Amino acid sequence: MSNKVYVAGVGLTKVDEHWWTSLEYLMTEASLKALDDAGVNKVDSIYVGSMLSPVLQEQGHLGALLAEELGLSSVPAIGVEAASASGAAAVYAGAREIESGRANAVLVVGVDKMSDGLAEEVTAAMMIGERQEYVGFIGATFYSLNALIYRLYMDKYNIDQEKIALFPVLCHEHAVNAPHAQYPFKIKLETVLNSPYVAEPLRRFETTAIADGAAALVLVNEETGKKLDSPKTELVIEAATDYLTPFQREDPLWFPAVQLSTSKALERAKLGRQDIKILETFDATSIMAILSLESSGFSERGKAWRLLEKGELSLSGSLPCNTFGGLKARGHPIGATSVYQIAELHLQITRRAGKNQVDNAVAGLAQSLGGIASTAFTTILREV
Repeated sequence: MSNKVYVAGVGLTKVDEHWWTSLEYLMTEASLKALDDAGVNKVDSIYVGSMLSPVLQEQGHLGALLAEELGLSSVPAIGVEAASASGAAAVYAGAREIESGRANAVLVVGVDKMSDGLAEEVTAAMMIGERQEYVGFIGATFYSLNALIYRLYMDKYNIDQEKIALFPVLCHEHAVNAPHAQYPFKIKLETVLNSPYVAEPLRRFETTAIADGAAALVLVNEETGKKLDSPKTELVIEAATDYLTPFQREDPLWFPAVQLSTSKALERAKLGRQDIKILETFDATSIMAILSLESSGFSERGKAWRLLEKGELSLSGSLPCNTFGGLKARGHPIGATSVYQIAELHLQITRRAGKNQVDNAVAGLAQSLGGIASTAFTTILREV
């Protein structure tokens, strides 16, 4: 029987374009905040998730680099990569180490600093999560692939764009009172629909922007958790993979890896979808959020937009979603994003979400995707 895993502390940097702050400073700041929040000064292992640092900073070996910065050079420290789900992959590795009994406490960090590259360099770097010989060499981008899926979705279900474009409006509304959010202001649907195309029909305000940030978690086993005064949540994480390119799949409008990882996580946690009171979905684009809601079983196919229209995903709705602004408004510093999602669930469930606190926050679920759902991690946190 595996050991249970608990989140005992979280640390977040503000998501922004940190022109004068280094990658190692960001991940060190988040780590120190998490260690302080948990009330610990040492861990058995460190895992660091990052996607872009080998390209934009020409810096790998982040595990040892962070251990040095923290004065923990003797501790095993490993870098982890799974495209835009790199942070979740680091959480997965850390959780498995605690479950196996090899560690009592693990520090997990997600980090990326995108402002060190020009927009074209960042766009190209994001494509390392795709199959280069089939897709990258023809000049396709992450956003052009999303645009193709977007068009397919609207055509198949006969849906107007404004139904889907409501998602970024929701995220910005939730970010207003989020102290670590990159864009803490409201926007109107007209703003989204009047923004320029990135790749038709996908518009600028339906995508994320260049962002820098780091987020950290301290994971512990039950015995260690009992010795700490910090508020804790129980964590369950599962993963699945799929073909890298969505157009290799039987249906580009269905994410099997999301479906599978969600079902596995719920089964392990012994919970049903009706037990999930908060949802963090991976809205790297508005259409990805819609398809994730449907593939994970929180909406019927072709009808996720109805949750938006009815207000079900608002902070006071039946399934509050992206409660600190999601990728769109909190910001999407690629490798760090998944850890932000999990940390935000932890703040909700431990009643420390401030003005963003939702009622009945007893269990939450985060979807973290690499590429266009070629890797999917589902993390569940619940009260202890």
